[in-house]
Amino acid sequence: MTTGRNPPRFKRTARKLGKKATAIKAGATGAGVRVGITAPPTAPPPPGASLVTRPRSLPAPAAILPQDFFLVDSLDLAHRLLGKFLRRDEVVLQITEVEAYRPDDSACHGRFGITMRTAPVFGPGGHAYVYLCYGLHVMLNIVADKQGVGAAVLIRSCSPVSGLETIKERRGQMTDKPVLLTGPGKVGQALGITTAWSSHPLYTPGGLEVLDGPEPEKILIGPRVGIEYALPEHVGAPWRFAIAGSPWISAPKNTFRPP
Repeated sequence: MTTGRNPPRFKRTARKLGKKATAIKAGATGAGVRVGITAPPTAPPPPGASLVTRPRSLPAPAAILPQDFFLVDSLDLAHRLLGKFLRRDEVVLQITEVEAYRPDDSACHGRFGITMRTAPVFGPGGHAYVYLCYGLHVMLNIVADKQGVGAAVLIRSCSPVSGLETIKERRGQMTDKPVLLTGPGKVGQALGITTAWSSHPLYTPGGLEVLDGPEPEKILIGPRVGIEYALPEHVGAPWRFAIAGSPWISAPKNTFRPP
């Protein structure tokens, strides 16, 4: 509510102005730097900080992984993929969380046999298998093992390495917090891929690539997410893996444990 009267104005005294002038120096401390005010101290690194969860740049050299890297059981490939990098154009992500899906697994899409949708799962290891979840979320999987086996590893979460502004734009979320990339649909969206990328070879230059990266010092394991329809032995199987100490892990986190 306003009264229509202008509020009284007060003049600054020369004494007050003099105090303010002496509180600001130009020179060795830089123009306009307040004396006695320093930058906040650097916080000590959190436990597990030696695990580089969000590197600023790729280690040199960051080679594209050969196809042989992927021609193993999906459980072994899941371990191997933690700490590796996904690259598409200027966007580079480090893999922090995965789930393994095996041939005789009642939660694996391969249980339906070879269809138009699942055919890439039965291809040779090192290819992408991309599908839509609920018709909305683009889910990136990396095919494991030899041709005809029908196994893959789902990329559940990543941390950003480069192309952060592009990632934010694709996600429609202006944040650099873990919510940006903790979830498989978020990873697919950040990479800007569609189901048309299914069967793409990830070991060839150009397009979408998997690059070598550091092996994590410690990992966590736990049951996979959202597979209540599967057989009990598969629902409880500890085939979900993550880098220990990384904040870039999707929910639920309380089901993880050391191996």
